[in-house]
Amino acid sequence: MAAQAPTDELNKLSVNEAATAKGKPGLDTAAATNGNLNRDSDDSDDDAEDAAATATSGAAKKKKKRKPKKKKKAPTEQSDPPRVLVSQLFPGNSYVKGEEVEYIGENSYRTTSEEKRHLDNLNSDFLIDYRHAAEVHRQTRQWAAKNIKPGQTLTDIANGIEDSVRALVGHQGLDEGDALRAGMGFPTGLSINHCAAHYTPNAGNKMVLQEDDVMKVDFGVHVNGRIVDSAFTMAFNPRYDPLLDAVRAATNAGIKEAGIDVRVGDIGGVIQEVMESYEVEINGTMYPVKSIRNLNGHTINHYSIHGTKSVPIVKSSDTTKMEEGDVFAIETFGSTGNGYVHEEGEVSHYAKRGDAGKVDLRISSAKSLLNVINKNFGTLPFCRRYLDRLGQEKYLLGLNNLVSNGIVEAYPPLVDKKGSYTAQFEHTILIRPTVKEIISRGEDF
Repeated sequence: MAAQAPTDELNKLSVNEAATAKGKPGLDTAAATNGNLNRDSDDSDDDAEDAAATATSGAAKKKKKRKPKKKKKAPTEQSDPPRVLVSQLFPGNSYVKGEEVEYIGENSYRTTSEEKRHLDNLNSDFLIDYRHAAEVHRQTRQWAAKNIKPGQTLTDIANGIEDSVRALVGHQGLDEGDALRAGMGFPTGLSINHCAAHYTPNAGNKMVLQEDDVMKVDFGVHVNGRIVDSAFTMAFNPRYDPLLDAVRAATNAGIKEAGIDVRVGDIGGVIQEVMESYEVEINGTMYPVKSIRNLNGHTINHYSIHGTKSVPIVKSSDTTKMEEGDVFAIETFGSTGNGYVHEEGEVSHYAKRGDAGKVDLRISSAKSLLNVINKNFGTLPFCRRYLDRLGQEKYLLGLNNLVSNGIVEAYPPLVDKKGSYTAQFEHTILIRPTVKEIISRGEDF
């Protein structure tokens, strides 16, 4: 079911106001009722004549003119914290394009090809939804980067990001099915130090961000199932800057290399070469920055964060090619540790499997929880906090039963060796018929 764009409602509102005003812009019925005077200079002569006539006859009564009430202007900038609908800031779906990069070599003809431009035009709704989601992501993450500080709890940080996303798309996700129209593409990952990915606080988590922490901020925004996946890393101690620089540069190198007919294994080789040209000094010891070899970028499908293609971040023999129409998350992870992660810790991330078969569930709580998941998340990833927010209680038995039956996938935290530090940067790119569009690119990175 398609979401009704908030812009449509605003257009209806302005039409209704104009109809009420009977063709007189700015005229308001409340002003008419109150009989406010219009003191515009154009009326000064008429007022003088009325006054003279009244003084002469003593009988004529001056006709009062109604002063138009100024129309309330639509917001032109975002609030702090972000709460203004992005659709209001970009009327008519005029969302900003991502960074467009023309194809080169054998694909250079695509930029001017009428056939390819026609294919792009056919995807207008697709592009509008992606650019809408990308703008929400940019505004939210830029606010978060400026406001996240040591001393804050991870729960407050995650809630701040998610509250902003929901406000900017205009879908709070509390009514049945509302979160499927627009909102969080997946839970906010706040993975710290040696934890590289898939960590978000569960209820009761009291963890506090410290001055010496390195935190990956990874969250997704979707509009009508078009998911923008982007991540950045925050560190408050400048000694970690080389680590962040390495991963940011590696991600940009992977993005630059990506394109139609490019083999993903070749992209991984470029990423690794850039990543591992850096080193970082921590407490007097130099550490080479390593690509985490068992983490990858990936394609993004409709309502599914992980598609069938992967983009390695080390050199690989994988000859899978990028193709026209693909949507890729190019993400890289660097580490001062082993460069290899394993699962460890309490699970917070879950997602219903798209290929899950029908299973005869014998636990009633599992049946009812599956119904909640289907109606509110579908195949979009969710976390325990999202179930809490919907008023679900005592659901862990049912949730674990869904996992054990292969209906729901659990995603435990992914960690390198303790004492190491990891970083991540990520962008979503659209492999369009005419250009490569880095849809999530912003002034920040």
